[in-house]
Amino acid sequence: MPRRKLSNRQRKHIKAIQERRRQRLDDRASQVAEQAVGDEPRSGVVITRHGQNLMIEDKAGQLWHCLSRQNIGDPVCGDQVVWQPASEKQGVVTALQPRSSALIRPTYSGEARALAANITQLVIVLAPEPPPSQYLVDQYLVASENINTQALITLNKKDLLSSRGADLFSQDFQHYARIGYPVILISAKNDHGLDPLYRHLQGETSILVGQSGVGKSSLANALLPDLDIQVGRLSEASGLGRHTTSTTTLYNLPHGGHLIDSPGVRSFRLGAMEQQQLEQGFREFRLILGHCRFSNCSHTHEPGCALLEAVASGAIDPRRMANFQHMSNSSRNRT
Repeated sequence: MPRRKLSNRQRKHIKAIQERRRQRLDDRASQVAEQAVGDEPRSGVVITRHGQNLMIEDKAGQLWHCLSRQNIGDPVCGDQVVWQPASEKQGVVTALQPRSSALIRPTYSGEARALAANITQLVIVLAPEPPPSQYLVDQYLVASENINTQALITLNKKDLLSSRGADLFSQDFQHYARIGYPVILISAKNDHGLDPLYRHLQGETSILVGQSGVGKSSLANALLPDLDIQVGRLSEASGLGRHTTSTTTLYNLPHGGHLIDSPGVRSFRLGAMEQQQLEQGFREFRLILGHCRFSNCSHTHEPGCALLEAVASGAIDPRRMANFQHMSNSSRNRT
């Protein structure tokens, strides 16, 4: 059923209601802030958010239910914040620290909004079925380069492959390793089958991405054997119930590092992007860009195109070049 168009009067009425709700929430945060007078500001990280309610973990690993002042911005999971305690296990967030990265997704209204912050690693999960798509992998890698994170290519369910199948996969994806992206094969069903992944997760704040059916949920459960304990701890500290953990949440990994889990993050895809951003998303292009004969080169057919010459010489894999051209064409068609 198509959405009913709202009149200007109806839109103004809805906007006024939303503004009153925001004001009530900010008044509540102000009341909590008044109780915090005299307490020293502290640092913490946003573990999860439900509306204006934030779960903050302090440096000692303790959880605090905090409210956020409206004028500080829009804190999200993974944000480093400044906060002050106001009562036992409750406080108010007073400032956001600068972000090293942010995963951005458009809202239904088209507004760009951060979904998670300070991610350091995008873990691209593949599986034997559905067959791995290098086009999808390249989309994730472009996103990773543009949000300033490293990327890890992971083939899950290795146990479903024969030795020959595993060798063929490694050969098919070896050009990613040559340009600096680690490629690993894992299995939660084999003894020590997740060891290669554990090593890459240590010290990182990672997110699992990949198409449906590759086993992201099962993999997250395997990486978080104490998930129920962490969920219960969050629910108890927040007082808002277990449903709060259906939002984007940062979990502590037992082998070191953190995992951000969110349906929105898992289904993340490459959005609209300027040509220069797309070019910079292919890391092996960077030293070659700017050397084409024509400054407005589309890198598709022009004589003297430095990228096409690099493909011919073997410096750029032709599959990566074909995927770049397809993304570039798709982006032009959207504008």
